[in-house]
Amino acid sequence: MMNENKGPRKRLLALDTSTAVLGVAITEEGRLLHEINASGERNHSVHLLPIIEQALQASGTDASMLNGVAVGLGPGSYTGTRIAVTAAKTLAWAWKVPVVGISSLHALAWGGYAAIQEKRAAAAEQAAHTDGFGPDWIIPLLDARRGQVYTGLFASGGALAPQRIEPDAIRLMADWVLFLADRLKQAEAEGSRPRTVWFVGETALHGSGDSLRPLLGAAEVHAEPYELEGRWAALLGEERLLTGSGGDDIHGLIPNYTQLTEAEANLRRSSEGSASKV
Repeated sequence: MMNENKGPRKRLLALDTSTAVLGVAITEEGRLLHEINASGERNHSVHLLPIIEQALQASGTDASMLNGVAVGLGPGSYTGTRIAVTAAKTLAWAWKVPVVGISSLHALAWGGYAAIQEKRAAAAEQAAHTDGFGPDWIIPLLDARRGQVYTGLFASGGALAPQRIEPDAIRLMADWVLFLADRLKQAEAEGSRPRTVWFVGETALHGSGDSLRPLLGAAEVHAEPYELEGRWAALLGEERLLTGSGGDDIHGLIPNYTQLTEAEANLRRSSEGSASKV
C-alpha cells in the first residue's frame, strides 16, 4: 500500500488469536474502521497475515497511519496466543510503533457485556437506574479442560470498559463459583452488590444451572454465549495508549499462560527430580 499520510498517527491495529476466533480490527480514536472475525478453525498461523493485509486494505490504512499495535495476550490457547503475540511484536518493530498487550478475558468481558446491552437495551437501562445495587458483574469464561476455566471478574454499569475486580487466572469452575458466592456476600455487606451477574464466553459447558446453583438467590445470574471480536482488544489498546504509557517492552512482551504448559511442567518436574538426587 502506497497511501501517503503526513498527518498525526491515529489508527490502531489489533490482533487476537487466543480462542477459536481469529480477530483483527482497525480503529481510529474509538471508531471501528474495519473488523474481521474468522471463526471455526484454529489454523491461525496460516490466515493471520493475509487477514491483517485484508483489513488494512479495506480500511485504507498503511503503516504511516498507525499509532500502535494491540494484541490479546490470553489466557487461552497456548499456540494460538503465541501466534498473535509474535506477529504483533514483529509488525510493531518493523513499523516502529508501540505494541500494547491486552487481556483477552478483559476484551471478552467487554464484548460480551456490550452484546448483552445491545440485545436487552430496555433491561440494561432499567438496571442502570436501579438504586441500591452496584455495577453489574461480568465473568468471562474460556474452557481450560478438566473442569477448569480461564476467567476473571469485572464490573460495569455502562458503555465504558469494565473495571477489573479479580485477576485473570485458570480456576476450577466449582471452586470459582463458591468464591464468587462469598464475594457476593462481601459486596452486599459493603452496599455494592450487583443486581445482575453475567457469565459470557464459552458458557455451554460451565454456564449451566447446576454449575451456577451456589449463586442463585444472591443476584440475578445469566449465562450468555459470546465469541471474541477484535474491536474490543483495539479499544482496550487505544485506552492503554491514551494513558501515555508508550506501550510495552517489545522484547519482554509474552503471552499470559496463567499456568505452565505440559512440556514446561514436565521439564520442571524432571529438573526437581534431578536436583533431589544430588
